[in-house]
Amino acid sequence: MSESERASRPKRHRERQTVVIRREDHVGDPISIAWLMPAETAGDAIVGRLRDYLGRRVSIKKVEISRDAIEVQLELRGWREEANRLARAARDLAEKGAKRGALAMCREALELDSLSVEAMTAMGTILAALGRDEEALDAFQHAREFGAEGVSVLLAMLDCAIRLGSLPSAERYAMEALRLDPGNLRARDALQSIRQRI
Repeated sequence: MSESERASRPKRHRERQTVVIRREDHVGDPISIAWLMPAETAGDAIVGRLRDYLGRRVSIKKVEISRDAIEVQLELRGWREEANRLARAARDLAEKGAKRGALAMCREALELDSLSVEAMTAMGTILAALGRDEEALDAFQHAREFGAEGVSVLLAMLDCAIRLGSLPSAERYAMEALRLDPGNLRARDALQSIRQRI
């Protein structure tokens, strides 16, 4: 293989990352066992469920469970640049109206890098546009756990929760958005509307 071929090949990366899984986002799902059973007796089951949740390319190094969150230190083996490039192409395809094809591209991107924030937010956006709000909310929650920052993910989660009729969750997302951006009118209006309906 020549030097130029080696240089042009996608680079697989190894990265250490910390993922924060919030308790309120996982009520009643397989991860919730972490808060229901003592870690001393269910440690292997918890790590197994975290491994299923985070993907096969992830190596879990350390797990800390607190009252409100699980902090997972992990090492990821994947192709982040390729995954992000595929996620951007999926967004472009979705904008042209081919949402189902774009969704398949997002899934392929997540096969390359199971913790790709860009692929997970693209997937959430596409699922929401397809009216699949429960799946979209899950994707946005994943993106936030994987490191998505800012108000935009919280506002997308807020919209999904409102459409699903999950007003307590919607209220929580609106309050978090206002904590990050106190002047955000969309979050403020949504919070006011939610509180009138509760």
